[in-house]
Amino acid sequence: MKDFFYGIQDLFVDYLFAPFDALRAFELENWFGANIMSWIFLLIGMVAFVYWMMQLAKYNANNEEDKSVTAHSYL
Repeated sequence: MKDFFYGIQDLFVDYLFAPFDALRAFELENWFGANIMSWIFLLIGMVAFVYWMMQLAKYNANNEEDKSVTAHSYL
């Protein structure tokens, strides 16, 4: 039974967490390079936010939405 848990430990430590160990070692040399995926995801999120706001502005410019107080029954 002990070998089973050591096998799980070896799987995670030696194989699945190896990329994180490499990033940790690379961070000492170049912080921006080690965080490149964070920068890419941040850029994708910013682009998606701007796109979504432009779509909302286009929808709002059509004046199709009923903005009266009684427009929705739950109000």
